[in-house]
Amino acid sequence: MVTEDRRIIRTRKKLKDAVLTLVKEKDFKAISITEIAKVAGCNRVTFYSHYEDSTQLLADIFKDYLDELAQYYRDSYKGKETFTLSDPTLSIPIFTFVYNNQFVFSLMLIGEVIPGSQNTFCETLGSIGRKDLTLQQEIWFDKEAINFYETYAFLGLFIYWIKQGFKSTPEEMGKRLAFLHTTFLGEVKVNK
Repeated sequence: MVTEDRRIIRTRKKLKDAVLTLVKEKDFKAISITEIAKVAGCNRVTFYSHYEDSTQLLADIFKDYLDELAQYYRDSYKGKETFTLSDPTLSIPIFTFVYNNQFVFSLMLIGEVIPGSQNTFCETLGSIGRKDLTLQQEIWFDKEAINFYETYAFLGLFIYWIKQGFKSTPEEMGKRLAFLHTTFLGEVKVNK
């Protein structure tokens, strides 16, 4: 049984690596199952024994990366009883992970080759806020609304970073996020 599990894991890894290689060369929708199987060193039957189609394969890749991102998020506050959002060091591991995996996160968040992948990104982070974290002080505002606001704002910051070509370092992005959490922006002037 263990040998079979290892074979399954190994085959899926080859299929995942193959589709990521191919999507660097051409549009995802133009990639055939035959091409993926060939690059992975297997056949179509093997592909279909693991995935319904290439979209399911890519979704599985995104899930792997989001699971790892979630673990970096959890590790950032591991061992702490409380933390403050003004601490830029807490988000640096998350930004570093995305920075080190620019291609996949760009594909997931900008390319949106799978409709709804941005929402899946936000739901991954939002579920941590729902399950693992609580505001230390009670507030009148709906906590679920805050959770949505935070996760979709985080998405916006990542999209900005990707569109800027990852020019800023993970450390700079951590400082920007901390700034946004701690700064009252004041009144807004209408340009005439």
